Amino acid sequence: MNNTIKLSSKDHVIIALKDINRGERLDLGEGAQLTVTDDVPKGHKIAAVAVSKGDDVLKFGYSIGKAKENILPGEWIHTHNLGTGLKGFLDYSYDPTFASGGLTDPSEEQAGGRFFQGYVRKNGEVGIRNEIWIINTVGCINKTCENIASRANRMFEGRVDGVLHFAHPFGCSQLGDDLRHTQKLLASLVQHPNAAGVLVVGLGCENNQIEVFQQAIGDYDSNRVKFLKSQAVEDELETGLELVGELVEYAESFKRVPVPASKLKLGLKCGGSDGLSGITANPLVGSVADRLIVQGGTAILTEVPEMFGAETILMNRAADEQVFGQIVDLVNDFKQYFIRHDQEIYENPSPGNKAGGISTLEEKSLGCTQKGGLSIVNDVKHYGERVVKNGLNLVEAPGNDLVSVTALTAAGAHIVLFTTGRGTPFGGPAPTVKISTNSELAERKKNWIDFNAGRLLEDRTMETLTDDLWDYLLKLASGEVRTNSEKNGFREIAIFKDGVIL
Repeated sequence: MNNTIKLSSKDHVIIALKDINRGERLDLGEGAQLTVTDDVPKGHKIAAVAVSKGDDVLKFGYSIGKAKENILPGEWIHTHNLGTGLKGFLDYSYDPTFASGGLTDPSEEQAGGRFFQGYVRKNGEVGIRNEIWIINTVGCINKTCENIASRANRMFEGRVDGVLHFAHPFGCSQLGDDLRHTQKLLASLVQHPNAAGVLVVGLGCENNQIEVFQQAIGDYDSNRVKFLKSQAVEDELETGLELVGELVEYAESFKRVPVPASKLKLGLKCGGSDGLSGITANPLVGSVADRLIVQGGTAILTEVPEMFGAETILMNRAADEQVFGQIVDLVNDFKQYFIRHDQEIYENPSPGNKAGGISTLEEKSLGCTQKGGLSIVNDVKHYGERVVKNGLNLVEAPGNDLVSVTALTAAGAHIVLFTTGRGTPFGGPAPTVKISTNSELAERKKNWIDFNAGRLLEDRTMETLTDDLWDYLLKLASGEVRTNSEKNGFREIAIFKDGVIL
Protein backbone atom coordinates (compact mmCIF):
# COMPACT_ATOMS: atom_id res chain seq x y z
CA MET A 1 0.00 0.00 0.00
CA ASN A 2 1.24 3.50 -0.85
CA ASN A 3 1.93 5.99 1.92
CA THR A 4 -0.13 8.76 0.29
CA ILE A 5 -2.82 9.28 -2.32
CA LYS A 6 -3.69 12.18 -4.62
CA LEU A 7 -7.37 12.28 -5.55
CA SER A 8 -7.31 14.62 -8.56
CA SER A 9 -4.62 15.92 -10.86
CA LYS A 10 -5.82 19.42 -9.92
CA ASP A 11 -5.24 18.91 -6.20
CA HIS A 12 -2.82 20.93 -4.09
CA VAL A 13 -2.75 18.22 -1.40
CA ILE A 14 -1.96 14.56 -0.94
CA ILE A 15 -3.56 12.41 1.78
CA ALA A 16 -1.49 10.45 4.29
CA LEU A 17 -2.50 6.78 4.35
CA LYS A 18 -0.42 6.20 7.49
CA ASP A 19 1.16 8.35 10.18
CA ILE A 20 4.04 10.20 8.49
CA ASN A 21 6.98 11.64 10.42
CA ARG A 22 8.70 14.93 9.88
CA GLY A 23 11.64 14.51 7.51
CA GLU A 24 10.22 11.57 5.57
CA ARG A 25 10.70 11.71 1.80
CA LEU A 26 7.66 10.83 -0.29
CA ASP A 27 7.64 9.62 -3.88
CA LEU A 28 5.06 11.63 -5.85
CA GLY A 29 5.63 9.71 -9.08
CA GLU A 30 7.42 10.59 -12.31
CA GLY A 31 10.61 11.20 -10.35
CA ALA A 32 9.15 13.90 -8.11
CA GLN A 33 9.83 13.70 -4.37
CA LEU A 34 8.62 15.66 -1.38
CA THR A 35 10.13 16.07 2.09
CA VAL A 36 7.51 16.29 4.84
CA THR A 37 8.20 19.16 7.24
CA ASP A 38 5.68 18.24 9.98
CA ASP A 39 4.42 15.11 11.71
CA VAL A 40 1.21 14.27 9.82
CA PRO A 41 -1.44 11.86 11.22
CA LYS A 42 -3.10 9.25 9.02
CA GLY A 43 -5.95 10.69 6.94
CA HIS A 44 -4.61 14.25 7.10
CA LYS A 45 -3.40 16.47 4.26
CA ILE A 46 0.10 17.38 3.11
CA ALA A 47 0.78 20.29 0.75
CA ALA A 48 2.09 18.95 -2.55
CA VAL A 49 2.66 22.46 -3.94
CA ALA A 50 3.04 25.96 -2.54
CA VAL A 51 -0.20 27.83 -1.83
CA SER A 52 -0.31 31.57 -1.19
CA LYS A 53 -2.29 33.14 1.65
CA GLY A 54 -5.90 33.70 0.59
CA ASP A 55 -5.79 31.23 -2.30
CA ASP A 56 -8.05 28.21 -2.66
CA VAL A 57 -6.72 24.85 -1.56
CA LEU A 58 -7.93 22.06 -3.84
CA LYS A 59 -8.87 18.48 -2.90
CA PHE A 60 -11.18 16.22 -4.94
CA GLY A 61 -10.52 18.79 -7.67
CA TYR A 62 -12.56 21.41 -5.77
CA SER A 63 -11.80 24.10 -3.21
CA ILE A 64 -11.91 22.91 0.40
CA GLY A 65 -11.17 26.40 1.77
CA LYS A 66 -8.71 29.28 1.78
CA ALA A 67 -5.12 29.27 2.97
CA LYS A 68 -4.82 31.35 6.17
CA GLU A 69 -1.11 31.85 5.53
CA ASN A 70 1.51 30.99 2.92
CA ILE A 71 1.86 27.20 2.78
CA LEU A 72 5.01 25.48 1.53
CA PRO A 73 5.28 22.01 -0.05
CA GLY A 74 5.58 19.30 2.59
CA GLU A 75 3.64 21.19 5.27
CA TRP A 76 0.74 19.67 7.17
CA ILE A 77 -2.53 21.35 6.11
CA HIS A 78 -5.28 21.51 8.71
CA THR A 79 -7.34 23.99 10.72
CA HIS A 80 -4.26 25.99 11.79
CA ASN A 81 -3.55 27.13 8.22
CA LEU A 82 -6.80 26.39 6.33
CA GLY A 83 -10.16 28.12 6.79
CA THR A 84 -13.53 27.90 5.12
CA GLY A 85 -14.20 29.88 1.99
CA LEU A 86 -17.96 29.67 2.40
CA LYS A 87 -20.17 32.63 3.18
CA GLY A 88 -23.79 33.74 2.94
CA PHE A 89 -26.27 33.03 0.17
CA LEU A 90 -25.16 32.35 -3.39
CA ASP A 91 -26.73 32.86 -6.80
CA TYR A 92 -27.18 29.54 -8.59
CA SER A 93 -27.90 28.97 -12.27
CA TYR A 94 -29.43 25.89 -13.85
CA ASP A 95 -27.02 23.91 -16.03
CA PRO A 96 -28.66 20.74 -17.41
CA THR A 97 -25.50 19.51 -19.16
CA PHE A 98 -24.79 16.66 -16.75
CA ALA A 99 -28.43 15.71 -16.25
CA SER A 100 -28.86 15.13 -19.97
CA GLY A 101 -26.15 12.46 -19.81
CA GLY A 102 -26.52 10.70 -16.49
CA LEU A 103 -25.38 7.19 -15.77
CA THR A 104 -24.56 4.79 -18.53
CA ASP A 105 -26.80 1.80 -19.07
CA PRO A 106 -26.21 -1.03 -16.61
CA SER A 107 -24.04 -3.92 -17.64
CA GLU A 108 -25.75 -7.18 -18.54
CA GLU A 109 -24.78 -8.61 -15.15
CA GLN A 110 -26.05 -5.56 -13.24
CA ALA A 111 -29.34 -5.53 -15.15
CA GLY A 112 -29.74 -9.29 -14.79
CA GLY A 113 -32.69 -9.14 -12.42
CA ARG A 114 -31.22 -9.64 -8.93
CA PHE A 115 -33.76 -10.55 -6.28
CA PHE A 116 -34.07 -10.62 -2.50
CA GLN A 117 -36.59 -12.37 -0.27
CA GLY A 118 -39.00 -9.74 1.03
CA TYR A 119 -42.49 -9.27 2.43
CA VAL A 120 -45.05 -7.87 -0.03
CA ARG A 121 -47.60 -5.82 1.92
CA LYS A 122 -51.28 -5.47 1.12
CA ASN A 123 -50.72 -2.01 -0.41
CA GLY A 124 -48.01 -3.33 -2.74
CA GLU A 125 -45.06 -1.96 -0.76
CA VAL A 126 -42.24 -4.29 0.26
CA GLY A 127 -40.65 -4.81 3.68
CA ILE A 128 -37.40 -6.54 4.55
CA ARG A 129 -38.37 -7.22 8.19
CA ASN A 130 -41.63 -8.53 9.69
CA GLU A 131 -41.64 -6.45 12.86
CA ILE A 132 -44.25 -4.88 15.12
CA TRP A 133 -43.55 -1.20 15.87
CA ILE A 134 -44.97 0.70 18.84
CA ILE A 135 -45.20 4.45 18.12
CA ASN A 136 -46.16 6.77 20.97
CA THR A 137 -47.81 10.10 20.26
CA VAL A 138 -46.20 11.75 23.29
CA GLY A 139 -43.09 11.32 25.43
CA CYS A 140 -45.06 10.94 28.68
CA ILE A 141 -45.73 7.28 27.90
CA ASN A 142 -42.28 6.17 26.78
CA LYS A 143 -41.97 3.75 29.70
CA THR A 144 -45.47 2.38 29.15
CA CYS A 145 -44.60 1.57 25.54
CA GLU A 146 -41.21 0.18 26.57
CA ASN A 147 -42.90 -2.21 29.02
CA ILE A 148 -45.44 -3.34 26.40
CA ALA A 149 -42.62 -4.04 23.92
CA SER A 150 -40.54 -5.92 26.49
CA ARG A 151 -43.41 -8.15 27.59
CA ALA A 152 -44.60 -8.68 24.02
CA ASN A 153 -41.15 -9.82 22.89
CA ARG A 154 -41.22 -12.53 25.53
CA MET A 155 -44.80 -13.56 24.73
CA PHE A 156 -44.47 -13.66 20.95
CA GLU A 157 -40.83 -14.66 20.53
CA GLY A 158 -40.20 -16.42 17.22
CA ARG A 159 -43.50 -15.40 15.65
CA VAL A 160 -42.28 -12.02 14.32
CA ASP A 161 -38.86 -10.43 13.85
CA GLY A 162 -39.35 -8.37 16.99
CA VAL A 163 -41.61 -5.89 18.80
CA LEU A 164 -39.87 -2.52 18.86
CA HIS A 165 -40.61 0.73 20.64
CA PHE A 166 -38.95 4.01 19.62
CA ALA A 167 -38.84 6.46 22.54
CA HIS A 168 -38.95 10.24 22.01
CA PRO A 169 -39.70 13.26 24.25
CA PHE A 170 -42.14 15.20 22.05
CA GLY A 171 -45.84 15.40 21.15
CA CYS A 172 -46.96 17.56 24.08
CA SER A 173 -46.62 21.35 24.51
CA GLN A 174 -45.52 21.75 20.88
CA LEU A 175 -47.10 24.36 18.67
CA GLY A 176 -47.56 25.12 14.97
CA ASP A 177 -45.05 23.79 12.47
CA ASP A 178 -42.98 22.22 15.24
CA LEU A 179 -45.89 19.96 16.21
CA ARG A 180 -46.75 19.25 12.57
CA HIS A 181 -43.15 18.20 11.89
CA THR A 182 -43.33 15.70 14.77
CA GLN A 183 -46.67 14.37 13.53
CA LYS A 184 -45.45 14.06 9.95
CA LEU A 185 -42.27 12.24 10.97
CA LEU A 186 -44.10 9.78 13.24
CA ALA A 187 -46.86 9.26 10.66
CA SER A 188 -44.27 8.31 8.03
CA LEU A 189 -42.76 5.78 10.45
CA VAL A 190 -46.23 4.29 10.94
CA GLN A 191 -46.42 3.72 7.18
CA HIS A 192 -42.99 2.03 6.92
CA PRO A 193 -43.27 -1.42 5.30
CA ASN A 194 -40.64 -3.03 7.57
CA ALA A 195 -43.39 -2.88 10.20
CA ALA A 196 -45.98 -5.58 9.48
CA GLY A 197 -48.10 -4.05 12.22
CA VAL A 198 -48.07 -0.83 14.25
CA LEU A 199 -49.53 0.00 17.65
CA VAL A 200 -49.99 3.75 18.14
CA VAL A 201 -50.18 4.62 21.85
CA GLY A 202 -51.37 7.97 23.15
CA LEU A 203 -51.89 9.38 26.62
CA GLY A 204 -55.08 11.37 26.12
CA CYS A 205 -54.31 14.97 27.04
CA GLU A 206 -51.39 15.77 24.73
CA ASN A 207 -51.35 18.22 21.81
CA ASN A 208 -50.70 15.30 19.47
CA GLN A 209 -54.07 13.70 20.09
CA ILE A 210 -54.68 10.31 18.47
CA GLU A 211 -57.61 11.70 16.47
CA VAL A 212 -55.40 14.47 15.04
CA PHE A 213 -52.51 12.09 14.48
CA GLN A 214 -54.79 9.78 12.49
CA GLN A 215 -55.31 12.63 10.05
CA ALA A 216 -51.53 12.96 9.65
CA ILE A 217 -51.27 9.22 8.94
CA GLY A 218 -53.92 9.36 6.24
CA ASP A 219 -55.33 6.12 4.85
CA TYR A 220 -54.38 3.05 6.86
CA ASP A 221 -55.39 -0.60 7.18
CA SER A 222 -57.16 -1.16 10.51
CA ASN A 223 -55.76 -4.71 10.58
CA ARG A 224 -52.23 -3.29 10.41
CA VAL A 225 -52.51 -0.16 12.58
CA LYS A 226 -54.12 -0.24 16.04
CA PHE A 227 -54.65 2.67 18.45
CA LEU A 228 -54.60 2.82 22.25
CA LYS A 229 -55.47 5.88 24.38
CA SER A 230 -53.97 5.12 27.79
CA GLN A 231 -56.26 7.36 29.86
CA ALA A 232 -59.34 5.71 28.35
CA VAL A 233 -58.66 2.11 29.46
CA GLU A 234 -58.39 0.45 32.86
CA ASP A 235 -55.04 -1.28 32.25
CA GLU A 236 -53.06 0.09 29.33
CA LEU A 237 -50.38 -2.62 29.61
CA GLU A 238 -52.84 -5.50 29.29
CA THR A 239 -54.82 -3.75 26.56
CA GLY A 240 -51.60 -2.97 24.73
CA LEU A 241 -50.50 -6.61 24.84
CA GLU A 242 -53.89 -7.73 23.50
CA LEU A 243 -53.57 -5.33 20.56
CA VAL A 244 -49.99 -6.42 19.87
CA GLY A 245 -51.23 -10.02 19.84
CA GLU A 246 -53.75 -9.12 17.13
CA LEU A 247 -50.96 -7.44 15.14
CA VAL A 248 -48.72 -10.50 15.50
CA GLU A 249 -51.47 -12.71 14.07
CA TYR A 250 -51.80 -10.31 11.14
CA ALA A 251 -48.03 -10.23 10.62
CA GLU A 252 -47.94 -14.03 10.44
CA SER A 253 -49.99 -13.88 7.23
CA PHE A 254 -46.91 -12.53 5.42
CA LYS A 255 -44.16 -14.81 4.09
CA ARG A 256 -40.93 -13.96 2.33
CA VAL A 257 -41.15 -14.18 -1.46
CA PRO A 258 -38.71 -13.26 -4.27
CA VAL A 259 -38.77 -9.49 -4.87
CA PRO A 260 -36.79 -7.57 -7.52
CA ALA A 261 -33.88 -5.51 -6.19
CA SER A 262 -35.56 -2.49 -7.81
CA LYS A 263 -37.95 -2.41 -4.84
CA LEU A 264 -35.12 -1.58 -2.42
CA LYS A 265 -34.67 1.89 -0.96
CA LEU A 266 -31.26 2.72 0.55
CA GLY A 267 -30.67 5.62 2.93
CA LEU A 268 -27.20 7.21 2.65
CA LYS A 269 -25.54 8.68 5.76
CA CYS A 270 -22.04 9.45 7.04
CA GLY A 271 -21.12 10.12 10.66
CA GLY A 272 -17.91 10.54 12.56
CA SER A 273 -15.87 11.05 9.39
CA ASP A 274 -12.12 10.98 8.92
CA GLY A 275 -9.73 11.87 6.13
CA LEU A 276 -10.46 8.56 4.39
CA SER A 277 -14.27 8.93 4.30
CA GLY A 278 -14.22 10.63 0.92
CA ILE A 279 -11.68 8.13 -0.41
CA THR A 280 -13.08 4.75 0.65
CA ALA A 281 -16.49 4.39 2.30
CA ASN A 282 -18.43 7.26 0.74
CA PRO A 283 -17.38 6.51 -2.87
CA LEU A 284 -18.15 2.83 -2.23
CA VAL A 285 -21.65 3.69 -1.03
CA GLY A 286 -22.05 5.92 -4.10
CA SER A 287 -21.06 3.00 -6.32
CA VAL A 288 -23.65 0.72 -4.70
CA ALA A 289 -26.31 3.45 -4.88
CA ASP A 290 -25.63 3.86 -8.61
CA ARG A 291 -25.89 0.10 -9.11
CA LEU A 292 -29.26 0.02 -7.37
CA ILE A 293 -30.54 3.03 -9.29
CA VAL A 294 -29.67 1.64 -12.73
CA GLN A 295 -31.77 -1.39 -11.77
CA GLY A 296 -34.73 0.88 -10.99
CA GLY A 297 -34.21 1.20 -7.24
CA THR A 298 -34.04 4.21 -4.94
CA ALA A 299 -31.30 5.94 -2.94
CA ILE A 300 -31.96 8.75 -0.44
CA LEU A 301 -29.37 11.38 0.52
CA THR A 302 -29.76 13.88 3.37
CA GLU A 303 -27.54 15.93 5.78
CA VAL A 304 -28.26 19.25 4.07
CA PRO A 305 -25.64 21.32 5.98
CA GLU A 306 -23.06 18.83 4.71
CA MET A 307 -23.99 19.74 1.16
CA PHE A 308 -22.76 23.32 1.69
CA GLY A 309 -19.74 23.80 -0.55
CA ALA A 310 -20.69 20.86 -2.76
CA GLU A 311 -24.30 21.78 -3.51
CA THR A 312 -23.63 22.80 -7.12
CA ILE A 313 -22.49 19.24 -7.88
CA LEU A 314 -25.98 18.04 -6.93
CA MET A 315 -27.71 20.99 -8.60
CA ASN A 316 -25.97 20.24 -11.89
CA ARG A 317 -27.40 16.72 -11.70
CA ALA A 318 -31.01 17.85 -11.24
CA ALA A 319 -33.44 15.95 -13.47
CA ASP A 320 -35.03 19.21 -14.63
CA GLU A 321 -35.31 22.89 -13.76
CA GLN A 322 -38.07 22.26 -11.21
CA VAL A 323 -35.86 19.83 -9.25
CA PHE A 324 -32.98 22.30 -9.55
CA GLY A 325 -35.17 24.94 -7.89
CA GLN A 326 -36.11 22.50 -5.14
CA ILE A 327 -32.43 21.83 -4.40
CA VAL A 328 -31.73 25.57 -4.25
CA ASP A 329 -34.61 26.01 -1.79
CA LEU A 330 -33.41 23.03 0.24
CA VAL A 331 -29.95 24.56 0.68
CA ASN A 332 -31.06 28.16 1.23
CA ASP A 333 -33.82 27.23 3.69
CA PHE A 334 -31.27 25.42 5.84
CA LYS A 335 -28.90 28.38 5.69
CA GLN A 336 -31.79 30.58 6.81
CA TYR A 337 -32.46 28.17 9.70
CA PHE A 338 -28.92 28.73 11.02
CA ILE A 339 -29.14 32.49 10.51
CA ARG A 340 -32.49 32.62 12.33
CA HIS A 341 -30.80 31.09 15.37
CA ASP A 342 -27.72 33.36 15.13
CA GLN A 343 -25.36 30.44 14.60
CA GLU A 344 -22.22 30.20 12.49
CA ILE A 345 -23.03 27.79 9.67
CA TYR A 346 -19.65 27.19 8.09
CA GLU A 347 -17.42 25.91 10.90
CA ASN A 348 -19.24 22.61 11.02
CA PRO A 349 -16.73 19.75 11.42
CA SER A 350 -16.98 18.16 14.85
CA PRO A 351 -13.96 17.49 17.08
CA GLY A 352 -13.96 13.89 15.87
CA ASN A 353 -14.04 14.98 12.23
CA LYS A 354 -11.13 17.35 12.80
CA ALA A 355 -9.12 14.69 14.62
CA GLY A 356 -9.65 12.44 11.60
CA GLY A 357 -8.35 15.04 9.15
CA ILE A 358 -11.44 17.02 8.07
CA SER A 359 -10.56 20.73 8.27
CA THR A 360 -13.53 22.63 6.81
CA LEU A 361 -17.21 22.19 6.02
CA GLU A 362 -16.61 22.19 2.27
CA GLU A 363 -14.07 19.38 2.69
CA LYS A 364 -16.62 17.40 4.71
CA SER A 365 -19.33 18.15 2.12
CA LEU A 366 -17.25 17.12 -0.90
CA GLY A 367 -16.68 13.75 0.74
CA CYS A 368 -20.24 13.46 2.03
CA THR A 369 -22.00 14.01 -1.30
CA GLN A 370 -20.03 11.18 -2.91
CA LYS A 371 -22.53 8.81 -1.26
CA GLY A 372 -24.97 9.92 -3.96
CA GLY A 373 -22.75 8.45 -6.67
CA LEU A 374 -23.22 9.87 -10.17
CA SER A 375 -26.99 9.55 -10.40
CA ILE A 376 -29.46 12.20 -11.49
CA VAL A 377 -31.42 13.84 -8.64
CA ASN A 378 -35.05 12.98 -9.37
CA ASP A 379 -36.84 14.57 -6.42
CA VAL A 380 -36.50 16.57 -3.20
CA LYS A 381 -38.67 15.92 -0.11
CA HIS A 382 -39.30 17.98 3.02
CA TYR A 383 -38.50 16.67 6.50
CA GLY A 384 -40.77 13.79 7.49
CA GLU A 385 -42.09 13.18 3.99
CA ARG A 386 -41.95 9.83 2.22
CA VAL A 387 -40.07 9.34 -1.04
CA VAL A 388 -42.35 8.55 -3.99
CA LYS A 389 -39.98 8.56 -6.99
CA ASN A 390 -37.32 6.02 -7.87
CA GLY A 391 -33.72 7.10 -8.40
CA LEU A 392 -31.72 9.53 -6.25
CA ASN A 393 -33.78 11.64 -3.84
CA LEU A 394 -32.68 14.40 -1.47
CA VAL A 395 -34.43 14.71 1.91
CA GLU A 396 -34.43 17.70 4.26
CA ALA A 397 -32.67 16.90 7.57
CA PRO A 398 -29.62 18.07 9.52
CA GLY A 399 -26.32 16.22 9.78
CA ASN A 400 -26.98 14.87 13.29
CA ASP A 401 -26.63 11.08 13.13
CA LEU A 402 -29.77 10.10 15.03
CA VAL A 403 -32.02 12.76 13.48
CA SER A 404 -30.90 12.14 9.90
CA VAL A 405 -31.10 8.32 10.11
CA THR A 406 -34.62 8.67 11.52
CA ALA A 407 -35.55 11.00 8.65
CA LEU A 408 -34.12 8.54 6.10
CA THR A 409 -36.19 5.73 7.61
CA ALA A 410 -39.32 7.89 7.63
CA ALA A 411 -38.66 8.69 3.97
CA GLY A 412 -38.91 4.97 3.27
CA ALA A 413 -35.35 3.61 3.45
CA HIS A 414 -35.36 -0.15 4.08
CA ILE A 415 -31.66 -0.03 4.96
CA VAL A 416 -29.39 2.87 5.97
CA LEU A 417 -25.76 2.72 4.82
CA PHE A 418 -23.85 4.55 7.54
CA THR A 419 -20.21 5.30 6.77
CA THR A 420 -17.87 6.16 9.63
CA GLY A 421 -14.21 6.70 10.31
CA ARG A 422 -14.68 7.06 14.06
CA GLY A 423 -17.33 4.46 14.85
CA THR A 424 -20.66 4.47 16.71
CA PRO A 425 -22.98 1.77 18.15
CA PHE A 426 -26.14 3.65 17.14
CA GLY A 427 -28.83 2.00 15.02
CA GLY A 428 -31.97 3.53 13.56
CA PRO A 429 -35.44 2.02 13.04
CA ALA A 430 -34.30 0.51 9.72
CA PRO A 431 -31.29 -1.85 9.69
CA THR A 432 -28.27 0.46 9.92
CA VAL A 433 -25.13 -0.86 8.20
CA LYS A 434 -21.93 0.58 9.70
CA ILE A 435 -19.29 0.85 6.98
CA SER A 436 -15.81 1.67 8.25
CA THR A 437 -13.51 3.92 6.24
CA ASN A 438 -10.42 2.11 7.52
CA SER A 439 -9.42 -1.43 8.47
CA GLU A 440 -8.11 -0.48 11.91
CA LEU A 441 -11.58 0.61 13.03
CA ALA A 442 -13.20 -2.49 11.51
CA GLU A 443 -10.80 -4.74 13.39
CA ARG A 444 -11.00 -2.87 16.70
CA LYS A 445 -14.81 -2.42 16.83
CA LYS A 446 -16.12 -5.66 15.39
CA ASN A 447 -19.27 -5.32 17.51
CA TRP A 448 -20.08 -2.03 15.74
CA ILE A 449 -18.80 -2.36 12.17
CA ASP A 450 -20.67 -4.46 9.59
CA PHE A 451 -18.54 -3.84 6.49
CA ASN A 452 -14.97 -2.66 5.93
CA ALA A 453 -14.45 -0.17 3.08
CA GLY A 454 -10.81 0.25 4.14
CA ARG A 455 -9.99 -2.75 1.98
CA LEU A 456 -10.09 -0.41 -1.03
CA LEU A 457 -6.61 0.67 0.07
CA GLU A 458 -5.43 -2.92 0.56
CA ASP A 459 -6.75 -5.85 -1.48
CA ARG A 460 -9.98 -4.85 -3.24
CA THR A 461 -10.84 -2.78 -6.29
CA MET A 462 -13.90 -0.56 -6.29
CA GLU A 463 -15.69 -3.01 -8.58
CA THR A 464 -15.00 -6.08 -6.45
CA LEU A 465 -15.83 -4.36 -3.15
CA THR A 466 -19.05 -3.00 -4.71
CA ASP A 467 -19.92 -6.60 -5.59
CA ASP A 468 -19.18 -7.66 -2.00
CA LEU A 469 -21.33 -4.93 -0.46
CA TRP A 470 -24.13 -5.50 -2.97
CA ASP A 471 -24.26 -9.22 -2.14
CA TYR A 472 -24.24 -8.42 1.59
CA LEU A 473 -27.17 -6.01 1.19
CA LEU A 474 -29.28 -8.58 -0.69
CA LYS A 475 -28.61 -11.09 2.11
CA LEU A 476 -29.48 -8.45 4.70
CA ALA A 477 -32.71 -7.60 2.89
CA SER A 478 -33.56 -11.31 2.73
CA GLY A 479 -33.11 -11.73 6.48
CA GLU A 480 -30.12 -14.06 6.06
CA VAL A 481 -27.89 -11.73 8.10
CA ARG A 482 -28.46 -8.99 10.67
CA THR A 483 -26.58 -5.80 11.38
CA ASN A 484 -24.65 -5.46 14.62
CA SER A 485 -27.06 -2.79 15.83
CA GLU A 486 -29.96 -5.22 15.26
CA LYS A 487 -28.15 -8.01 17.11
CA ASN A 488 -27.39 -5.69 20.03
CA GLY A 489 -30.90 -4.22 20.20
CA PHE A 490 -29.69 -0.70 19.33
CA ARG A 491 -32.77 0.72 17.57
CA GLU A 492 -33.87 4.28 18.29
CA ILE A 493 -35.17 7.52 16.80
CA ALA A 494 -34.58 11.24 17.23
CA ILE A 495 -36.92 14.00 16.06
CA PHE A 496 -35.77 17.35 14.66
CA LYS A 497 -37.10 20.15 16.87
CA ASP A 498 -37.45 23.78 15.79
CA GLY A 499 -39.88 25.65 18.02
CA VAL A 500 -40.88 26.64 21.52
CA ILE A 501 -42.12 24.34 24.30
CA LEU A 502 -45.04 25.55 26.40
